[in-house]
Amino acid sequence: MTIGLRSALLIANIAIVTAATAAANPQVAEPPLRAHLAYLADDLLEGRGTGQHGGRLTVRYLEAQVAALGLQPLRPGKFVQPVPITGIKTLADSKIMVQHGTSQWQWQYGEDVVLATAQPRAELKLDADMVFVGFGISAPEERWDDYKGVDVRGKIVLMLLNQPKATAGEPGRFGGESLSYYGRWDYKFEEAKRRGAAGVLVLHTDASASYPWRVPVAGYSNERFHVSEQGNLIEGWLHDNAATKLFAAAGLDLLQLRQQATARSFKPVPLQAKLQVKLHSEVRKFVEYNVLAMVPGTDPKLRHEAVVYSAHWDHLGIKAADDGGKAQIWHGAIDNASGAAALLAMAQAAVIKPAKRSQIFFWPCAEEEGLLGSMAFMHNPWWPHADMVANLNLDSMNFAGKTTDMGVPGAEYSNLRQSALKVAKNHQLQLLDVLPDPSGAYFRSDHFSFARFGIPAFRVGSPVFSSDGHFTFEHNHQDSLAKIKAFADHYHQPSDQYDPAWDLTGMQQQAQFTLDLGLEIANEPVRPRMLSETVHRAWMPATSPNTKVNDATRAPDMGLVE
Repeated sequence: MTIGLRSALLIANIAIVTAATAAANPQVAEPPLRAHLAYLADDLLEGRGTGQHGGRLTVRYLEAQVAALGLQPLRPGKFVQPVPITGIKTLADSKIMVQHGTSQWQWQYGEDVVLATAQPRAELKLDADMVFVGFGISAPEERWDDYKGVDVRGKIVLMLLNQPKATAGEPGRFGGESLSYYGRWDYKFEEAKRRGAAGVLVLHTDASASYPWRVPVAGYSNERFHVSEQGNLIEGWLHDNAATKLFAAAGLDLLQLRQQATARSFKPVPLQAKLQVKLHSEVRKFVEYNVLAMVPGTDPKLRHEAVVYSAHWDHLGIKAADDGGKAQIWHGAIDNASGAAALLAMAQAAVIKPAKRSQIFFWPCAEEEGLLGSMAFMHNPWWPHADMVANLNLDSMNFAGKTTDMGVPGAEYSNLRQSALKVAKNHQLQLLDVLPDPSGAYFRSDHFSFARFGIPAFRVGSPVFSSDGHFTFEHNHQDSLAKIKAFADHYHQPSDQYDPAWDLTGMQQQAQFTLDLGLEIANEPVRPRMLSETVHRAWMPATSPNTKVNDATRAPDMGLVE
């Protein structure tokens, strides 16, 4: 036998062993994945909107499917967790005025400003001083405090979007090239609430937001949703032209202040003006539902711990286009009927061969409205936080064929990247490098709700987000890559619809990788851990969950014989 032949046989044997290792786990099948995807994206479910009829149908479908698959409920006889939600819509007869000395002018809603209340009040009157607080960030680990020396209780704070940029001297400041949570508008709203502010206005520019003014206008023209009644009295966005006029009336140059705000020495600037609001809102309260089911673990000492797989079931439902016009269905086939369908297919496989730890399959509601369902679950957990060892999340999956690589963005915040490397090797895949995340995608999907409570959590798929174009495809790479990149034009648009011609082998591959990674974690004797140096104070929830590990929150007895 020649050396070349022996080498070829050795390589072949290694490939066979590696493939056999990956195949030892139960296999995710493509036909049920496709069937679930086609149904969840169908007109019948009307875009699976929060608080809409299509959403109720979706919950019933998921509930019936997990029961039929033989999964067990986390509560006796209950696969659905109620999530009380308040819907609030600002009405057109609301009035927003600015008082500066003896001068007064009105801000036109939709042209100068958009705002709403996060509290369930049909009528709200407010007369409050305004203060500019730079980026609105308080980050001790960065030695940064934009609120220094100023009491903002009862005031309206105006702030810039994003975060101070990294510098040559501090290339890692606030995440470097990536957007940290401090740069997110939701953090800014939370920090203002912690400090007792009456409200927040974020200053909009196309460049800082990376989207035009019509986007926040569309968002605030529709009903907005909340799970807590403790939000800010006022939350909204101010157009750059209106902001420039406001600052000029106080003798301030907004461009100069933007520059000053990039330094640690920045101090808040009172604007010597009051915001006077008479807000009329349409308020409704309803209950939405998370769907949860589990495959109990087999190890008497580990089955009280669980790996949680998640994929939100909701999309935008029936609504008008961003530029107005007739209401239509926003199907959300990729975002996120794909993830919800994949989770069902994974659950079908998982029941065949349980792991040592339990496996929870979780379909959160209202992700599109601000991770409401997953945060509600974390504040009212049906499984103790201390016993959730990891969360693997699926959102907007690959529909263009198999790849030679896989991404796990956010795994670097824990020691789970090593586990992902092991699974990637078994699948003969390259694990994609950690890439900059300039849009803060990590903070915009349900895994972040788990990470905020110190649980290792991340999304499996592309290395940043769905249409980032970093996959390498096995076949027809350029054509497949073009399809993935083109999804950006359909993201959060009515055109995100199911296509029977889609090659779902890549979606199946992604689901299998996620299940295998979950099984790797579930069968490991040592649980994973977060890397403390990666977690900023900003991640911690704005309010502490009122939960204790007692009979209501303890992992249920699965009735297994020890």
